[in-house]
Amino acid sequence: MAYKKTEEYDQEVTEGLIRNYASAISLLGEDIEREGIQKTPERVAKAMQYITQGYQMNAREILDSAKFHESYSEMVIVKDIELYSLCEHHMLPFFGKAHVAYIPDGVITGLSKIARVVDCFARRLQVQERLTHEILDAIQESLQPLGVAVVIEAQHLCMMMRGVQKQNSVTTTSAFSGQFEKNETRSEFLRLISAKLN
Repeated sequence: MAYKKTEEYDQEVTEGLIRNYASAISLLGEDIEREGIQKTPERVAKAMQYITQGYQMNAREILDSAKFHESYSEMVIVKDIELYSLCEHHMLPFFGKAHVAYIPDGVITGLSKIARVVDCFARRLQVQERLTHEILDAIQESLQPLGVAVVIEAQHLCMMMRGVQKQNSVTTTSAFSGQFEKNETRSEFLRLISAKLN
């Protein structure tokens, strides 16, 4: 995904964010006129718009843009999809990997679209639990497969930098529908995402 050029940002939104970030930085005790800080509000305003660009993305449109009729009806897995999101409680990052699978029922989608759907929902203010289900629901609704499985493993800076300060904790969430609600299918998926390639 290409980084947005400066002129592609909404000017009104950018200017409002710049004012607010300048005020916040000043309230924290920093000199907003200091050389190294002067352009920080603008940089943060643009960075935040980029980080939260999922609000301008539509998961259904992403999947529908590359749907193909295919008789393949075995498990399709895209694993180790890097994700970066912002905790909606503290606006601190959480990051990790998503593992997504579906069993087609006559329709498949481009593999890159699965990763884009993850970005669509991750690039918003989020909680990991909701993110997991939003990815599953979007794929289920668009492709109407026989089942969908989503597992997310992430580390949360709101736990690492503040609060309990547990640097090595990893949060795992999962959601399953259709055929993946069966123990045998779910176990196969979990085994495959855990397997390491030689």
